Amino acid sequence: MFGKTSVIALAMMFVLTGFTGCLDSEEEEETPKEKFIIAYEVKDDYENPDENPQIMADYLANELDMDVEIYPITSEGAIIEALRFGNAHIAFMDGAAAWIGWQQYGLEALAADQKSDGRTYYNAHAVVLKDSEMATAYLDDDDSTDPFSLLAGKTSCHTGWLKSAGMLLPMGFLIGNGYANVVGDPNDIESLRNTVTNFFNDDASIPDSGTTYYGYSGAVRCLSEGVGDVAFAKDSTVAGYCGNENAADNEAWCLPEDDYVLLPSYGSAPSHPVMYNPEFVDDETKVLVQDALVAMKDSDEGAAILANILGTPGIVTTDATTHLGSYGGLIGDIPGINSYYSDKYSINETVTPTISKIRIAYEVKDDYENPDENPQIMADFIAEQTGVEVTLYPVTSEGAIIEALRFGNADIAFMDGGAAWVAWKQYGLATMAADKKSDGRTYYNAHAWVHKDSEMAAAHLDDDESTDPFALLEGKTSCHTGWLKSAGMLLPMGYLISNEYAEVVGDEDDIESLRDTIHAFFNEDASIPESGTTYYGYSGAVKCLSEGVGDVAFAKDSTVDGYCGNEDAADNEDWCLPRDEYIALPAFGQAPSHPVMYNPEKLNVQTRTAILNALLAMNNEMYVEDYEVQGETYTGCYNIVTHQVDSESERNTCGGEILGNILGTPGLVEANTQEHLGSYSSLIAAIPGISSYYDTKYEITS
Repeated sequence: MFGKTSVIALAMMFVLTGFTGCLDSEEEEETPKEKFIIAYEVKDDYENPDENPQIMADYLANELDMDVEIYPITSEGAIIEALRFGNAHIAFMDGAAAWIGWQQYGLEALAADQKSDGRTYYNAHAVVLKDSEMATAYLDDDDSTDPFSLLAGKTSCHTGWLKSAGMLLPMGFLIGNGYANVVGDPNDIESLRNTVTNFFNDDASIPDSGTTYYGYSGAVRCLSEGVGDVAFAKDSTVAGYCGNENAADNEAWCLPEDDYVLLPSYGSAPSHPVMYNPEFVDDETKVLVQDALVAMKDSDEGAAILANILGTPGIVTTDATTHLGSYGGLIGDIPGINSYYSDKYSINETVTPTISKIRIAYEVKDDYENPDENPQIMADFIAEQTGVEVTLYPVTSEGAIIEALRFGNADIAFMDGGAAWVAWKQYGLATMAADKKSDGRTYYNAHAWVHKDSEMAAAHLDDDESTDPFALLEGKTSCHTGWLKSAGMLLPMGYLISNEYAEVVGDEDDIESLRDTIHAFFNEDASIPESGTTYYGYSGAVKCLSEGVGDVAFAKDSTVDGYCGNEDAADNEDWCLPRDEYIALPAFGQAPSHPVMYNPEKLNVQTRTAILNALLAMNNEMYVEDYEVQGETYTGCYNIVTHQVDSESERNTCGGEILGNILGTPGLVEANTQEHLGSYSSLIAAIPGISSYYDTKYEITS
């Protein structure tokens, strides 16, 4: 009946019964009842004896025809341990602890208690005022206006630090759906505070207990008094404080109830579930327990136990996915939540994936001239780090990568910046890491380069904020690197359009309108070269400026120094002017390096943290030859963290070698979507027809 442990118990029972029969075969022994154990926090003394859980044990013993015992515990962590190791069969748990038990240790739910209104949950909402832009966007019956996106930059009113409806659920929703990005260490719960103030603003109300704006009433009061723009609370909060029939029962700070608008619920907070371990409780026993618990409300004795001991009007059957799925799907995206709860419940476990196989979308060749470039080597490295199988999902285009992540055919992928932007903005994919450029950055700055004697340079260098060098670009001749190049066209034109220097000429949904926009803002002589022509690329754009063909060249921050700033003048291009003849106007944007992308809907925080740790571990390994340590010479893979040398592994399996040979980077760094793609996105999004252009380029059909 009870799985693994019952086999031993029954065997012992048979042995003892047989032995007793030898002593007195004429006496028939009564078969002992099977034990059933409930983990429960027990007090030494009960002021109200009706609250003693032993009463519940005795009741269930009669209903189940089992020997029911109470296994005393002192914490939620102890409950998890009791169920994990078979010391108890069921336990009544807090929602957060149950989620940890389910996600990390395979515990399941068989039932849940009801709230006073009969539900096993309450809905969490963002509350705004009816004259706000968020309320307008919600109430306008237009699916294209998203009230949650309008929360960015507003002042938020939370119920307190790490409260479910007031912080964990709304922030989990905003992070998980790509509205907000984690700022800081994704394994540190304190990063949530920076994430809150980064998405909202520094005035966000995260009150301490006992202060004016603490709790549900405090959050709504914060909104009501104009301190904040949005309050996070549960579905009954506003009605409970400000919606009473007798207005005298409302709080003094309340506005009229119809001044408050609840945005659509973003999640549910669960009631206390009854958890069990499927390894120790079989299906037959589970059903017996469910039936007994559900039937308690139908008897006076059972109803009294529900009220006095469990504090509920009733219990209903459920399972972990149904009861905890919505909650877990949100709080699972909170940075450091697993480690926070593990610490809170005194559970010490390393972060491991919750899936048995990790799939990397990657373009794979049939044959590699250099076998060190085979991405399977990287897959094997990640497999060793995570402890699970890692395979490659072969793709042939950036569009195929997006599709693989969207539909769960792959878990992570290395992508181009443009494709990553489309994946983020149109399909909700997110960034977990980014590769470094040769100088260690994960981006390069884009600049307009001009002659030092130009009016643009003068306006930039005069320390007068009223003189705008970008405004002076109008009517000039521009030198671009090529059609739809990032630093040479998309970023500068996105900047000029979004900041209203230039107006789109033509159809805003047609990428070809960009050409007319360039000619209208600059002039008809603008250089938009084709590949292979004189003024193509970064060098071509600066050459165009240097030879007087154009008045401004668009290139990246290192371009002029690379071609015209070498110590040995002989290394400079023959068309170069003296280095000090070139002036870079302030950077107007950043072009990102290749990000590592994932789908937040398909990959939970625990698994992606394990993957991220594995990726970053490559940074810690470098290949050394004849490396001397304490008089000994080593050749092999040197770990800069442990200071150990692995002389057994092949050179190409060393983390640093994988980075160089396969990914073409000196290293990877942790990144989030907004941080890595935000500046780029804000500019190229202003380009007419850019989304449809990328959809066509990447062969994406929706």
